[in-house]
Amino acid sequence: MQRVFLTLFYSGLSKWASGTIGSIVALILALFILNYLPLSTLFALSVLIFIVALKEIDKYEKESKTHDDKEIVIDELVGMWIALVVCGVGINGVMDNSEYLKAFLAFLAFRYFDIFKPSIIGKVDKNIKGGLGVMGDDVLAGFFGGLLVNVLYALFNKLNLEQFLVLLQ
Repeated sequence: MQRVFLTLFYSGLSKWASGTIGSIVALILALFILNYLPLSTLFALSVLIFIVALKEIDKYEKESKTHDDKEIVIDELVGMWIALVVCGVGINGVMDNSEYLKAFLAFLAFRYFDIFKPSIIGKVDKNIKGGLGVMGDDVLAGFFGGLLVNVLYALFNKLNLEQFLVLLQ
């Protein structure tokens, strides 16, 4: 059961870009949830999964004597969901084309911050061990990814580029 959880239904076992595959699975799960439940539920689930994952990752690392195994992608789920929460995907209770576009941009922004780990994200990744280190950089990547999407949307609105957003839909 632990392996199913930590690998996000075995998506972390992908030979190619396990973090990206895990993030795609997380995005699909989140969009399903957001079609039926409010954004606050996604946030609450993120917190719950974060807490459970901390303990399970600590146990896994103690048993396997490895840190941040590439198979572990539950951290991508939490980071991806945090990105969606921060940028407010589905906040109005309606999932339409603009919300799916925002979710896709959140995915891209999250993956950027998770892969390149700029600034504090990289420091957390390198300097904090155990479950908190594994989860911490992804939570920060999700926060900054969601924030970037909000900044981009605000910039587009400020520059009156709403038509551009409509064309992307």
